[in-house]
Amino acid sequence: MPIASPEIYNEMLDRAKAGKFAYPAINVTSTQTLHAALRGFAEAESDGIVQISTGGAEFLGGQYSKDMVTGAVGLAEFAHVVAEKYPVNIALHTDHCPKDKLDGYVRPLLKISQERVANGQNPLFQSHMWDGSAETLDDNLRIARELLAEAVKAKIILEVEITPTGGEEDGVTHEINDKLYTTVDDALRTAEAIGLGDRGRYLLAASFGNVHGVYKPGNVVLRPELLRELQDGVAAKYGKQDPFFFVFHGGSGSTEEEIRTALENGVVKMNLDTDTQYAFTRPIADHMFRNYDGVLKVDGEVGNKKQYDPRSWGKLAEKGMSERVTAACSHLRSTGTKLK
Repeated sequence: MPIASPEIYNEMLDRAKAGKFAYPAINVTSTQTLHAALRGFAEAESDGIVQISTGGAEFLGGQYSKDMVTGAVGLAEFAHVVAEKYPVNIALHTDHCPKDKLDGYVRPLLKISQERVANGQNPLFQSHMWDGSAETLDDNLRIARELLAEAVKAKIILEVEITPTGGEEDGVTHEINDKLYTTVDDALRTAEAIGLGDRGRYLLAASFGNVHGVYKPGNVVLRPELLRELQDGVAAKYGKQDPFFFVFHGGSGSTEEEIRTALENGVVKMNLDTDTQYAFTRPIADHMFRNYDGVLKVDGEVGNKKQYDPRSWGKLAEKGMSERVTAACSHLRSTGTKLK
């Protein structure tokens, strides 16, 4: 199937919320990690989301120029071609974009999709994320209003992060403290500023103790039940039941119980990066250790081309990552839910 159209992406999200499941959103940084994600979704018979962060886009742009837009566009165009060989619907998304990178990343990408839509095509990406969690909530929502209006022109869904996710991702760092919990007042201010879908559809990355990266048990206290408080608090004022479509950031390492509670309370997308990075890299490390004198020209020997050929260890890496994506689909209850 091709990359999801705006209509298909909207249907995917609606079905996820109604069915209380979520799509894994897999960060990719190469054509090979893209294939690993697509393979994992296909083997799980689940539609899914593939996303590119600012750091991932810079890496994809090449170390000579490190141009984020070039990197993101290049992989997106590649995805539009190769996704047709996989029997699932895939949405393309850009991950965390802070204020100082909007002009070099999200805004140019929005313009590209607006031009495509004006020419009768589908947008290049299906959603973009604005991460204003480092700004005051007033400034965050002011920029969100502007970006949402631009996203509507491109038939794109905006993802908004209104309060911080802890840990570090692509150079953006937040401490692990009480600020990692969104309040009902934060949610009400969000609804007032950007509506509840009437001014353009958006996904909401609310914080319930989420942390990026790897952490030891006990260091982070997730409270996914907080999402129910946000849904009910806004519903009481606006009369719209379960108004939010939530995103679960920092999903790597979460327990199945935490994930289950989040799904029951409106999470439709969960980001995975740390776990899939490890699943991709672990088979490579194993191959290198097992074939040390084959991948290196030790003591003047010639090595073994079959063992240092990137295809030999690349296939193992793709398989390892695809298996982790398939497992994520199972945890998020999206297995077997692909649109026919």
